[in-house]
Amino acid sequence: MTRQAAMKFNYDASAELFMPKNNRRGQVNYRRFATAADAIRFAVEELPDDSLRQAWMEVGDDRIDGRTMRDLYDSAAYPLRRK
Repeated sequence: MTRQAAMKFNYDASAELFMPKNNRRGQVNYRRFATAADAIRFAVEELPDDSLRQAWMEVGDDRIDGRTMRDLYDSAAYPLRRK
């Protein structure tokens, strides 16, 4: 994600986070967040690295993968205090 794209990202939009369970059935854990910033913080700070790589977030019509969530978290535009 470019710096300019991160600056335009709406961290205040509601978000849905999907995290695959570690099994063969393809089941997914789901969690809804009031803001994308909260979802990103949870994903980056609480999920193990392998789970973050497999996770995705939906914000409106956009689907954001784990790598992009990490980029948004590392961006200077990220509005919350980091761990």
